[in-house]
Amino acid sequence: MSLLSHAAVFLGAAVVAVPLFKRIGLGAVLGYLVAGALLGPWGLRFITDVENILHFSELGVVLLLFLIGLELQPSRLWVLRRAVFGLGGAQVAVTGALIALTGVALGLRADTAAIAGVGLSLSSTAFVLQILGEKGQMQSQHGRSAFAILLFQDLAVIPLLAVLPLLGAGGGAPAEGSALASSLKAVAVLLAVVAGGRYLVRPVFRAIAAVHAHEIFTAAALLVVIGTALLMVQVGLSMSLGAFMAGVLLADSEYRHELEADIEPFKGLLMGLFFIAVGMSANIGLLIERPLLVLGLVLGMMALKAAVLFALGKASGHAAGSARDLALALPQGGEFAFVLFGLAAGQGIMDRLLSDLLVVVVTLSMALTPLVLALGDQLIKRWQRTGPAREFDAIEDDDPRVIIAGYGRFGQIVSRVLRTRKIPFTALDASATQVDFVRKYGNKIYYGDASRLDLLRAARADKAKILVLAIDDVASSVKTAEVVKRHFPELRIYARARNRQHAYQLMDIGVEVLERETFLSSLEVAARVLEGLGMREPEARATVARFRAHDERVLQRGHAVHHDEAKLIQAARQAAQELEGLFETDEVAPSGRDDKAAAV
Repeated sequence: MSLLSHAAVFLGAAVVAVPLFKRIGLGAVLGYLVAGALLGPWGLRFITDVENILHFSELGVVLLLFLIGLELQPSRLWVLRRAVFGLGGAQVAVTGALIALTGVALGLRADTAAIAGVGLSLSSTAFVLQILGEKGQMQSQHGRSAFAILLFQDLAVIPLLAVLPLLGAGGGAPAEGSALASSLKAVAVLLAVVAGGRYLVRPVFRAIAAVHAHEIFTAAALLVVIGTALLMVQVGLSMSLGAFMAGVLLADSEYRHELEADIEPFKGLLMGLFFIAVGMSANIGLLIERPLLVLGLVLGMMALKAAVLFALGKASGHAAGSARDLALALPQGGEFAFVLFGLAAGQGIMDRLLSDLLVVVVTLSMALTPLVLALGDQLIKRWQRTGPAREFDAIEDDDPRVIIAGYGRFGQIVSRVLRTRKIPFTALDASATQVDFVRKYGNKIYYGDASRLDLLRAARADKAKILVLAIDDVASSVKTAEVVKRHFPELRIYARARNRQHAYQLMDIGVEVLERETFLSSLEVAARVLEGLGMREPEARATVARFRAHDERVLQRGHAVHHDEAKLIQAARQAAQELEGLFETDEVAPSGRDDKAAAV
């Protein structure tokens, strides 16, 4: 069969299988896997050449790693550093160690067991992020933690891909001097790639931009990917490592967003190519021959990973429900396990039969994940029905002037101030645990989700004057604001925003009065710091007041362009220059007579 025929078969299978699986709620990734399995040697046998399949798979992995690197900005990693390296590192270390020890106990060599442990500790980035996105849970606590863990796993694979060829037994053991020379050569190439990316890539893209040939951006990006990957292969490192580094180098480029826009339409299809290849290369014969062993390994791995994730979630401060959701989201194996096991088998570190067995285990675990999540949701709903029977509490009809949605630290302070003036209010919170806890101290609070229209009507939102929106979760906060604006337009919203992005979302809805949760307290501390450094109190307060006025103007200007990240960054830089000039004027010429101030 020709390459063009292969492409037609792949595309046809994807067009049929993916919409079908998404319609029945099992997700696109599982559709790709099943399509590949049906096309492969264990299915309809349209394609039987496994070697060619592996070549397709390698291309898909290389491009997938490039896209992951392209999205990995150092600033994003820094914000998530504690969750990424703390929670993510603990998950890989604990799960990998437990699986490796189990492998050693079953008779595997230590290096083989270690590779198996690390490979099975990984979860599917594409699979999990898609499921969380479909459920609208990316901004939830367990959604953010899942993303951090997946990000660490993606990073952890990179050094392992680089080290595996050096551990391999294929081709004979290299001499000591040869190994040292290879290592030095690899380090030199890595440094050359970093330096070249910093000083060569940007001028090249600047030259391309000057000729206004937008389609060349995609070609240039692919050239960087393939060139870097080939360079890595020449020194014995992984093509995947080269692709990832190429993506990271372009992530810092000012042209990153244009490159992403050009490549984004192909992103899902390229990952689909990878999953189809995995489905085709999976040795389904092992499942037919030894079903109990395979299913036992699948269920054992998923149970172990879920238990570790639940324990780490609780240890890192998650509520029981959030830790449970985290455990249900990440128990499957990941796409990079296929790469690790295939490379380990090729290097002689792992037996080919064991590699095939583990690939089948990972594939089945991914296939079972949607079913596990659906079963978990049903069990949770059934457990909640057999628990305390309260969909939401009955609310007294006393026509409060204020409704407080969200009764955490923020909402409680507002309520205490209102109580001092004997102003009636109704407080709502979606956490039954929080409601029961707060009631122990004599506070009047009702259990319910403030984004529900029926609950707002029961709370007499049509009679109230003000809604204090103090919900901690960003998605729930925005949803509540949308419901209130749509059904109770006369109810004025006073909102708490977690950060600027949350503030912009609320402003998009039409919320006019909002405060960022740490903004005022930070200003108060800043004023006291200035006083502690010897500045007189009136001058310190005036400095902070001027900064606050300027920052609020910047917030309004940023809202106008916040959907365009490039313009938003430009506006932030301009605002920083304006602020520096504003205080520089006062510092150089308080009287307004200095020549430099006049020039400003």
